[in-house]
Amino acid sequence: MSKILYVVLNNENKDFKYNINEDTIIYHFSINSSSTVDINLCSEDVTLYYYYSTINYDNNSFKLNVNHLASNTHSEVFNHGVNVKDNILDFDINGTIPKTSAKCICNQDNQVINLVNGKSTIKPNLFIDNYDVDSSHSAYIGKFRDEIIFYMMSRGISRSNCYLLLLKSFLINSDSIDLNRINDFILEIDKI
Repeated sequence: MSKILYVVLNNENKDFKYNINEDTIIYHFSINSSSTVDINLCSEDVTLYYYYSTINYDNNSFKLNVNHLASNTHSEVFNHGVNVKDNILDFDINGTIPKTSAKCICNQDNQVINLVNGKSTIKPNLFIDNYDVDSSHSAYIGKFRDEIIFYMMSRGISRSNCYLLLLKSFLINSDSIDLNRINDFILEIDKI
């Protein structure tokens, strides 16, 4: 059984440190906040799923460090942000596997949607000092594709409802989330 943690921040900057010794899922939701998160995978055969979603109105940054300190560890990291205004949202995402940790999996998926003309950066870094690993990273900064909006509107969905549906599916990107735990975050999506 996995340990499940929820973090919801609203206009507060806070840093976190986790030492993971059992399979863990972390859901981190942020409204207009900056954070640094350090995660150490300390025990062999531990799996981490980390989901970060943020709604950004001002200039904010998010830094994540995932350190594979034992062999046979596995991390899957999903970072999704929405820039609502012409502001800055920076992601600095680091996966580290030292020489002493073998047979690790370290994957990142990083995306920022700019609703207007926001300025975003994503730095997807993999610092790997061992050849016996599997790792990947991705980064996307842009808008929702016009073809998707057109397709949804051709099915009778208004433009504003298209954006609302896309924002909810983008920011709440796991079907196992307890929606009652993130009610304030869902209400914030509805305000956009």
